[in-house]
Amino acid sequence: MSESKDEVYISVDIEASGPIPGEYSMLSVGACEVGNVKNGFYAELQPISEKYVKEALDVCGLSMEKLRKTGMSPCEAMRKFAEWTKWTAKERKPVFVGYNAGFDWSFVNYYFVRFAGENPYGVSALDIKSVWLGMTGSSWSGTSKTHIKRNLGIDAEHTHNALDDAKEQAIIFQKMIGRLPIAKNSKS
Repeated sequence: MSESKDEVYISVDIEASGPIPGEYSMLSVGACEVGNVKNGFYAELQPISEKYVKEALDVCGLSMEKLRKTGMSPCEAMRKFAEWTKWTAKERKPVFVGYNAGFDWSFVNYYFVRFAGENPYGVSALDIKSVWLGMTGSSWSGTSKTHIKRNLGIDAEHTHNALDDAKEQAIIFQKMIGRLPIAKNSKS
């Protein structure tokens, strides 16, 4: 698997107040370009619901009460995220990359469609765990972030800050695809 000159991989991570979009809120979103982690985006959002799971808030350290006052409106945050994505992609297709992409993508897609009218990433996401499974033939338990980082020789902290975690994921993914024989031999 090799990034085409017509594509750009963008690592995305979110923190949420619970397990599903709509009923729970996306509280923060972070993104960065794979291969250029200094090109990043981060926003904290006002909650769209009063519902939360205490453990979710404990993990990310975000406060629903504080975000109601200081967070961006979901419309503004998703508009800015879409603009950043389009600016980063330029004429290329942005490819959403996530670790457990199903979770992060479900919130990002819901928020883009509801608050910005469209999702610039389209209707799919590339999952790092799935790529690792395909690369290594490991078991599902072998797709833990700790296991993958150990195998790749990566010593990056997982902070539960959406931008920090997007950068961590980008580093993992870049190192993974650099190890693929097809990536080294690809001319596209």
